[in-house]
Amino acid sequence: MEAGPEIPGPPPRLLLHYQGTVRSKLMQEFGFSNQHQVPRLVKIVVNVGVGEAPKTPKLLDAVVAELGAITGQRPVVTRAKKSIANFNLRQGMAIGAAVTLRSARMWEFLDRFINVVVPRIRDFRGLPPQSFDGRGSYSIGLKEQMVFPEIDYDKVEKIHGMDITLVTSAGRDDVAMALLRELGMPFRGQTPVAVG
Repeated sequence: MEAGPEIPGPPPRLLLHYQGTVRSKLMQEFGFSNQHQVPRLVKIVVNVGVGEAPKTPKLLDAVVAELGAITGQRPVVTRAKKSIANFNLRQGMAIGAAVTLRSARMWEFLDRFINVVVPRIRDFRGLPPQSFDGRGSYSIGLKEQMVFPEIDYDKVEKIHGMDITLVTSAGRDDVAMALLRELGMPFRGQTPVAVG
C-alpha cells in the first residue's frame, strides 16, 4: 500500500481509451492543433474528514485502513491548520485522511469508480454537471463508503462520506466536462460514452 513505484503490467484500460479515442475526439471538437494542447487527467484526490477523530482515534485508524483499501495507496493523515475553540479543535490535531492518485493508479481508480461504484450509488440519476470549480476540476461528494466493493460491511466502524476531486489540465469547465464525458462519466441529462 506504499505510494512507491508503479506495478509493472499492461497499461490501464481507460488510459488506452484516452490515448486512442478521446484525445483525437477532443482535438476535433475544440480545434486543438497539437495533441499536447488536449486536456488530460492530472490527479485524483480522495479526502475523508473525520470530525470525531480527536475524541476517538480508533475511528481515524479505521478510515485510514478503508481509504487504503479503496485506493490501493497509503493515505496521509490530515491535520488542523489552526485552532478553533468552538469545535474543541487545536492546531495539529488529526482530523481526516487524504490520498492523491496519479498515473496508473489514478486511471485504475477512475475506471472502477465509473463502472463499479457509480452504479451502486442509491437513487443515482447522473452526476451533477455544475460541480466544476471554474478551472477544470470536478468534485464529487459521496454520502457513504459502502458503495465501494472493497469495504466489508461487517467491519465498518462508522458510515462516513468522502470527497473525490478529479483535477484536469483543462483551464475551462466545458473542455474538462467534454474530457470526463468521453472517459465515461455519467453526467445528468447526457448519455454516457461507452468505453470499449
